[in-house]
Amino acid sequence: MMTFLQAQVRMDNPRRGAFLPLLLLLAIISHSSAQVTPAQKPAGIPSDLEQFVPAQMQNWKVPGLAIAVVQNGQVIYSHGFGLRDVKGNLPVTSKTIFAIGSISKSFTALSLGMLNDEGKFDWDKPLRQYLPDFQLYDPVAGERMTPRDLISHRVGMAGHDLLWYSSDFSREDLVHRLRFLQSDHDFRSGYRYNNMLVMTAGYLVGKLSGGSWEDFVHHRIFEPLQMNSSNFSVLDSQKSSDFAHPYGKDEHNGAVSEIPFHVMNAIGPAGSINSNVEDMARYAIFQLGKGKLGDHQLVSEANLNLNHAAQVPMPGGAPSKEIGPRSYAMGWVISSYRGHPLWWHNGGIDGFYALLEVLPDENLGVVILTNLLNDDPVPEIVAYHIYDHLLGLDAIDWAKRSQERDAKQKAAEEEETKKDVSEHKPNTHPSHELKDYAGRYENPGYGVITIQPQGDGFSATLNKLSFPLHHYQYDVFESAPNSTGAVEIGRIRFLTNMSGEIDGIAAPFESEAPEIIFTRVTENPSQQQGK
Repeated sequence: MMTFLQAQVRMDNPRRGAFLPLLLLLAIISHSSAQVTPAQKPAGIPSDLEQFVPAQMQNWKVPGLAIAVVQNGQVIYSHGFGLRDVKGNLPVTSKTIFAIGSISKSFTALSLGMLNDEGKFDWDKPLRQYLPDFQLYDPVAGERMTPRDLISHRVGMAGHDLLWYSSDFSREDLVHRLRFLQSDHDFRSGYRYNNMLVMTAGYLVGKLSGGSWEDFVHHRIFEPLQMNSSNFSVLDSQKSSDFAHPYGKDEHNGAVSEIPFHVMNAIGPAGSINSNVEDMARYAIFQLGKGKLGDHQLVSEANLNLNHAAQVPMPGGAPSKEIGPRSYAMGWVISSYRGHPLWWHNGGIDGFYALLEVLPDENLGVVILTNLLNDDPVPEIVAYHIYDHLLGLDAIDWAKRSQERDAKQKAAEEEETKKDVSEHKPNTHPSHELKDYAGRYENPGYGVITIQPQGDGFSATLNKLSFPLHHYQYDVFESAPNSTGAVEIGRIRFLTNMSGEIDGIAAPFESEAPEIIFTRVTENPSQQQGK
């Protein structure tokens, strides 16, 4: 998932793979591959950058990082640090491919801008004029939803990220399943991050262009900008001679290990693009322009400006006195850094974290790609360090602030855990024998949960995602943290009918929606005989 802004469901927990001891980590950070020699380094780039970046990577145990800085239409700095593949001892270069996660959303917004230029749709007409079968659980929202709504996170709808992350449903199927997904918020009630709706915006791009989202982005954006290394699938990335492996960090002991790639084709318009800093530098330069590439107008200046125009305020106000209040535009977050307008987006998915930021008034941009998702503030720390220097401002110790914030967050999590333990009711037992819970349970939106007895609990599978369930209290069972190696399942409770039989599951998979109800599927005699 998955911010993807950072993904709303975080795909950042460690999985199987070799753990990195501290001495090996130090060796990784010191092994950097530079594409700009010190003699070539522009005077504006901080002189300590090639010591500062490895130090931050060491502090936060980031295996590999690539960075590019652009200004006034030129790449003024490009460098690779650390390792893209720890086991193979392979260095990061400026050509190393990383997943960019939710930065992909800006490509979807740009694609829509191009199609709007062609008169293919109106930003503010009902979406059903272009997708007649489109429906939402809230009929008012379904009737009034517009293309602008899809790309700006202003709908107020709960995210339901576990649906797409757990399955291989097609893009068309995911759009169809939207009609079964409930939310605790009214239509256009405010900012709510929603990958499913951005995916629908990409589906719209395909329908309007007569192809697919991937085809459109490739031919209309990648090819003109010569983003020749960029692709749409981690499977394609692994065919390259220079790609980064994904890593995760154990939240308890801090150990770093390699984790599997996660294929996420259907949700692609919200976060599937993979790229390197050379390609992303070209993209940043284009975003800082007026929609032109040479003499060719790829998108109108009006629609490029619209991509960067605030559509909905984000909650929380100003994150600090240096960083201004944030609003979401179309595939971009609009804010400020120490009084200078700032456009940015980050992206995180399964072992990768990326950051793209531009200061439009300075015609300056920074792209930083890493192969560690969780507990990785390094891209922001490095970007702000560069800004302070280039803007001639007194340096702020952003690394120290990140450590303080991290400590507060961990303390808050410990308090939450203590509260949870105090509310637990011990010495309870399930109402039925474990075999009575076994079976298939279906929800029209989320798909199928399969339950099988295993030891003192169950082996469960939601679509393609498997996890154990252990008894918590009464008819409530839980999946321990990290049990899927990806997302947190938490607790589910089994439901009974008036006869006392187990006939359903209630799962609070989405914090901003009612519990997801899965109804037991009754097998027909032919299925039972075939067992």
